[in-house]
Amino acid sequence: MKSASSSTPALQHINRAIARPGGRRFGQTVNRLRLLAYRLRIYLADTLPRLFDINCAGSAILLLSPLLLLLALLARLQQGRVFDRHPMQGRDAARFDMLEFAGHYPGRSLATLFNILKGDMSLTGPRARTPDEVAQDSGASMAVRHAVRPGVISPFSMRNRVGIAHDVEAETDSEYVYTQTPGGSVTLLLRALLGRLITGDNKRPTPATLRFFDVEMTNTTMDETLTWLSDRARARTRTQLAFVNPDCLNIAYKNPAYQQVLQQASRVLPDGIGVNVGCRIKGIALRANLNGTDLFPRLCETLAATGQSIYLLGAQADRAAATAQAMQERFPGLRIAGTQHGYFKASEDAAVIQEINASGADILLVAMGAPHQELWLARHADALQVPVRMGVGGLFDYYSGSIPRAPLWMREIGMEWGWRLLQEPGRMWKRYLVGNPLFLYRVWRECRSQRKAAPLAQLPRSLRSSRLDRLRTRISAASRRGLWRHNSRITEVVKRTLDISAAATLLLLLSPLFLFVALAIRLESRGPVFFRQVRVGHRG
Repeated sequence: MKSASSSTPALQHINRAIARPGGRRFGQTVNRLRLLAYRLRIYLADTLPRLFDINCAGSAILLLSPLLLLLALLARLQQGRVFDRHPMQGRDAARFDMLEFAGHYPGRSLATLFNILKGDMSLTGPRARTPDEVAQDSGASMAVRHAVRPGVISPFSMRNRVGIAHDVEAETDSEYVYTQTPGGSVTLLLRALLGRLITGDNKRPTPATLRFFDVEMTNTTMDETLTWLSDRARARTRTQLAFVNPDCLNIAYKNPAYQQVLQQASRVLPDGIGVNVGCRIKGIALRANLNGTDLFPRLCETLAATGQSIYLLGAQADRAAATAQAMQERFPGLRIAGTQHGYFKASEDAAVIQEINASGADILLVAMGAPHQELWLARHADALQVPVRMGVGGLFDYYSGSIPRAPLWMREIGMEWGWRLLQEPGRMWKRYLVGNPLFLYRVWRECRSQRKAAPLAQLPRSLRSSRLDRLRTRISAASRRGLWRHNSRITEVVKRTLDISAAATLLLLLSPLFLFVALAIRLESRGPVFFRQVRVGHRG
């Protein structure tokens, strides 16, 4: 049987040409051309990203040269050296020193631009790894990571910044290496910049607990949460888990009953980019965005491995059943204890609860929307015999295939809420366009009131002693005078260095214009090119 591709006119023409006398030589020529095209494609796939890296790094070094010279000078004056060198391994396991400006000044990591220009690193790629980390790698992950240059921005670090790096780093690196394209590298860079703009610097304290509007959330990871849920279900420990996003916290701000349920829950998990931005306002870091949509398939995988069962309650008719079927096809060992839609009357609560209890489920998922699902679980907490219960909002709508989820690239820049707004603008506009700014304003106001309410009694006793106060004042004045003299010298040197580097950069950029003007003056007049005037400058 002829294939569909062999019936195309172009291939038929080639086959006829090869079949004619002398066609063998023609076929060899075609194969050589194909091999040449393949090699050219491989060459361009490696060369184009490298040219892009050189162009971007060179342009950045040129434009930022005043700042780079300033950082180098400060490092030399303060630390006695310009660079801190960190041993790393890159492409083909070659060792190199990743550079940082010495000291603790902002922008010290800009020294990696020289690594990019040299060819040790790329703008995008897997994270550069130390020799100790490489020694722990084995098999395919090591080979894949060493196939490309390490990047200043890695896919895993980009996802980790917005809290959705739930997969193993090696899997994310492998996905990047196998699917990378020059255009994909550019979009990865843009997504990372947008994510950094929204979430800010992630070098902030990471407390074990987050607190918003008297609601405490556990600041943990996806893997720890899955282990915790499985252990609680195995031990038959009564557990209520809640996911809260900015909309939930806005509701809890005005709904005391809902707020009390969240306060009494076994664990509350942060959900959404808004909580991440709220943490930024508070000056703390979020470990992970633990939304139910990301947790659900991983929970099903865990339960399929442990043999524990799950019950799905909520959403419209047939959506819970469709979700159960989709998850069982994806994880064949998953036990579904039962399903039930969420559109039943209050008078039917007892019958629904009796059916759930009779199923023997280990975990109950309730998809009724916040705050109704949490209030329903709290109201029937004593009647329910399922050990682990959680509200999951519109989860079944996604996994039943009724509503598509936002593309990964939108989630990577924290814009999944924008996707939901485009899907249902009439229902979601108030939640996102009004609710998100309102949440951030309330967080800011809460932080400001907490700073103002800091009690004076918490200050050290030595600060309240008048004698020690006077001694401290004298020492502080003397140290300020010495520091002022020292800083004056440094400031003068730094200012002069900045002037030189800025003038040199402008001379370099404007040199074609200056040469043209000088040549025009020289052709017009036999006199000097420069007009000189005597002035009085620094120190006479």
